[in-house]
This record gives sequence, C-alpha cells and structure tokens, in this order.
Amino acid sequence: MADPRPVVIVTGGARGIGLGISRALAADGWNLAVAGVRPAGDVQDVVGELRSHGGHVQYVSADISKSADRARLVNEVVATLGTPSALVNNAGIAPKVRADLLDASEQSFEDVLRTNLQGPYFLTQAVANAMIANSATPRRGIVFITSVSAEMASVNRGDYCVSKAGLSMTAKLFAVRLAERQIPVYEVRPGIIATDMTAAVKEQYDQRIGNGLVPDARWGTPDDVGRAVAALLRGDVPYGTGTVLHVDGGLALPRL
Repeated sequence: MADPRPVVIVTGGARGIGLGISRALAADGWNLAVAGVRPAGDVQDVVGELRSHGGHVQYVSADISKSADRARLVNEVVATLGTPSALVNNAGIAPKVRADLLDASEQSFEDVLRTNLQGPYFLTQAVANAMIANSATPRRGIVFITSVSAEMASVNRGDYCVSKAGLSMTAKLFAVRLAERQIPVYEVRPGIIATDMTAAVKEQYDQRIGNGLVPDARWGTPDDVGRAVAALLRGDVPYGTGTVLHVDGGLALPRL
C-alpha cells in the first residue's frame, strides 16, 4: 500500500529556522527529506526527533550551491521517498564578515548569492519539473524563505540583502510560471529570529527590540516561521499563489 503521507524537501532543515519548519511539517503528517551541509552522523538526534511523529525522515548531505549536489538531492528523494509534493527553500548563509558596502569583497558576494539565490532558483526548477513529470503526485506548493532584508537595507551586509531581494523575485517568477500547473508558490519573509545565525548580534538586537524596533516587542522563533509554512502547505491560503507572508512581529510596518 502506498504511503499516504506527502513528501516535502526542506533545505537547511536540521537547524535554526529550517528545524522549526521541519518540526511543524513532521507534526502535520509529512514525510521529510531534510537537506543540509553537515554529515549525516551529526544530525542523528534531530532526525530521531522528527521521526517521533511517525513519518519517514531522510537526511541528505547536500550543498545547494553546487549543481551536482542539487541533482543528487532530488534523485535520492525521488528514489527513496517518491516525488515531492512540496519544497521549502530555506537554506541560506550570512556573509562571513559584515563589511561596509564600500569595503565588501566580490568573493563574499559570489559565495552568498550562490547559496542564497542561485541554489534555490535551480533547485526549484528541478523539483518543479519532477512534480510536473509525475501528475499522480499531489502538488502542495513551493515556499521560499526570504527575509525582511529583501526590502530593508543593511549597508553592512549588502550581499545578503541583494540575495534575499533576488529570492523574492524568484518566488514571484515561479508563482506566475507554475500557476498553470496548479503548483502554488509562496514567500515567507521572517524578521529578527532567534537562531545560531543571529546569536552574534543578540545583545544589539535585545537593546533595539527593547527600544521599540519590533511592535510585538520580542524576538521571533523558528516555531513562528514553521507554523506559517505548515499553514501554507496545508492549503490554508487557497487562491493565494504569489502571497508574501510577513513573520516579523510588525518590524517592516511603515511607522511615523
């Protein structure tokens, strides 16, 4: 008997925001293909936790910035779990050095955009083609995890902002292209989320949040983002392809 659980690929799904997404989807009854750059042996505790919800969980060590790794990821998932019904493009990196726009290096720009933009752009192409080729697979959707940095300028990490702005346009492009195939595409735009990526600036943002930067007056959590993604992939926003969902506590609201 065929497994009734749908399959979702979550890139960067074993830590930070991605783990919050994986937890929410596992609880919602998905079979998970979790991709990350760490060796499989380093994430066994996470995989075990996710499996406790009763679904299949496959971890694939893959660097989405590399074409060969993207192809291997899709092929392994299709062969082991079946054609995915959904993709969550979550994996991303911050620049190694927060450099002023006038001093930032070209190498950093290339590294950040290769992972944050080129990788998900072409992974989405591959997964969408796999979905289209197997018409029997339910099509739940594709989600791009961007950032408030898609719109809000941070001059000490311009490469990151450009990558997220480009990813936001990528979501729009695929939403238009895949609508005729009944594959909805969404953008989730997190704000200041408490993860290992933001740990280095915790003191700075604690102070700024305390001074009113975020109307909700708290850090966001990976669970906040995970619940939003789960709602989208459940189909709770029908007729909403191309939707941009802000999960930022009101950070991006224009205020006087």
